[in-house]
Amino acid sequence: MSVSDALPRHRPNPLRNQRVIVPIMSVFTVFMVIVDGSITTVALPSLARQFHLSPGGLDGVVVIYPVCLAMVIPASAWLLERHDGRHVMLCALALFTLASGFCGAAANLPQLVVFRALQGLAAGALMPVSQGLMFRTFTPDEQMRVSRVTIIPQQLAPAIAPLIGGSLVVTLSWRWVFYVNVPVGLAAVTFGLFFLGEHREHHTARLDLTGLLLSAAAMGSLMYGVCAGPDQGWATPAVLTALLTGAALLGLAIRHHLRVDQPALRLRLFADRYFRKASLVSFAGLIPTMGTMFLVPLFIQQAQGRDALASGSTTFTEAFGVLLTMQLVGLLYQRVGPGPIVGGGLLGVAAVELLLATCDTHTSLWTLRLYMFLLGVMMGAFFIPVTIASVTTLNRSDSAQAATLGTVVRQFGMALAPTVVTATLVLNSSHGHLTADTSPSVAGYQTAFLVLAGTALLAGLYAFSLGRRRIPEAEPGATATMAAAFTTD
Repeated sequence: MSVSDALPRHRPNPLRNQRVIVPIMSVFTVFMVIVDGSITTVALPSLARQFHLSPGGLDGVVVIYPVCLAMVIPASAWLLERHDGRHVMLCALALFTLASGFCGAAANLPQLVVFRALQGLAAGALMPVSQGLMFRTFTPDEQMRVSRVTIIPQQLAPAIAPLIGGSLVVTLSWRWVFYVNVPVGLAAVTFGLFFLGEHREHHTARLDLTGLLLSAAAMGSLMYGVCAGPDQGWATPAVLTALLTGAALLGLAIRHHLRVDQPALRLRLFADRYFRKASLVSFAGLIPTMGTMFLVPLFIQQAQGRDALASGSTTFTEAFGVLLTMQLVGLLYQRVGPGPIVGGGLLGVAAVELLLATCDTHTSLWTLRLYMFLLGVMMGAFFIPVTIASVTTLNRSDSAQAATLGTVVRQFGMALAPTVVTATLVLNSSHGHLTADTSPSVAGYQTAFLVLAGTALLAGLYAFSLGRRRIPEAEPGATATMAAAFTTD
């Protein structure tokens, strides 16, 4: 036996490997942002009582978050290209954590709105920066592998958020809906300070201030109109002005970004046919998937008259369906390509929508749980595959811009989903509008499910045009550490 054989072999420390650290930080980030977005709605009735307002008076708390989030997204690509990604992520995490604590300690409604705005500003940088670091660290093939594990907390977050929020509000107070972010955020920042390495591009990007201002103003204005329209009314002066102003600013922003050499948003990436197709599929597919996640809790609580706990325990089964499918999608992607997977998944979503359209006040919770599980099975074939497909033909140097543009597309898709649902319910209501004292009829909910089914059908048919393009195989040995840490085939 040689001397080398006698010496102990030291396995590499995974906490020194960025291919392990970056996914962990991404999970921290996505979990916090998703939980915060979902958990806050549970506390709205308590907030209304605390500040002696009607539920409609809390529109500022609800709308300010997505508006500020949308305004920061255009700057995230420049931040990631110009500055160290480690610093950007940690600063955004620290701001999000600090703002969460301030929200919990707010003494009045104006303070809560301001601190909620800070949360939105931080979240607007967190999501695209997190995805940008993933694009830089892993090839598309590797991302499909690692997503089989990182998808778990992303799916559990929106499922458990209502349960956590309801428990905190009942046992403590609405303030703990925000305080709960503080220990998680501190843990994430501390972990990142010790283990997250430098992630900097080797080129500097010029600040396109005009483009950033135009994009931020356009997205903020449009997001306000889309989010406030269902509650305040589409014809109200504030909503109508926001939509028209946002559309005009968007036109100016697009014209500007296509004419300058180093734009804030590299819209020329949409000239890549595959990126453009995948982005359109992502946008269209989010409307029926997220719309259903918004509509089912309303149906359970309003049409069937059940409580929030029944609603949360029913929609929770969707997460298990997604987790099941994602373990199979990673194995199938390289064999059949994204078209059949994403297209089949969205057609499956349409089929589940048709099943949900048959539900009425007598439908049992276990039937709804089964339908939500099936919905999750189909949604699992949509989320990650369409994201991976969008960057298949792009250069790694475009990762920051691709992540930012992808976040823009997803934010508008997710914002439009409840808008489509609410508009359908309003059109099918007997009075032509909804108030806090009225709720849609069962027929109105069934019609909304049918509209979502039609949207999923069209999106699914178009998704097949993504074809069977496979992602490039990783270089030999490139995925060894990552695969050992996150997957077992």
